[in-house]
Amino acid sequence: MHAMFPDTRLKSLIVIAIIAFAAIAGAWIFQAYGIVPCELCLKQRFAYYAGVPLAVALAFAQSRRGGSLVTIGLIALALIFIANAILGVYHSGVEWALWQGPTDCTGVIKGSPNVADLLKEIQTTKVVRCDEVQLRILWLSLANWNVLISAALAALAGRATRQPA
Repeated sequence: MHAMFPDTRLKSLIVIAIIAFAAIAGAWIFQAYGIVPCELCLKQRFAYYAGVPLAVALAFAQSRRGGSLVTIGLIALALIFIANAILGVYHSGVEWALWQGPTDCTGVIKGSPNVADLLKEIQTTKVVRCDEVQLRILWLSLANWNVLISAALAALAGRATRQPA
């Protein structure tokens, strides 16, 4: 594999893109099976929505010897995922009741024109609280996993900035 990808920056960018895509795809799969994201969960997805295409674009640029543009992009990736790890720590603290989270709740109401239909919809809409863990995997909530994944991606992007362009 080393001969196929001799460029360590390129390898790092490909790994970042794959792991970030796997993380967001996992979130979508959990959602498809009924794990509805809270407001903080939805905000944590933005890093992946930005990070995946950025990593892919940077990998393409690196394959064309992008130089300093790739370095700037790697710094941006590191900052995106550092910020997301911090948001994940905040969300984890909300889950552990270390501090209060957002006061708004998540729930989709379609806004039926009929008052009776609207009342029925309000009664059946699932409200997702940021301080209630819906799923744990190996004793960690999805917010906890986001901290670990985002921190690892930030570290990988940061390390790649020090690799030869």
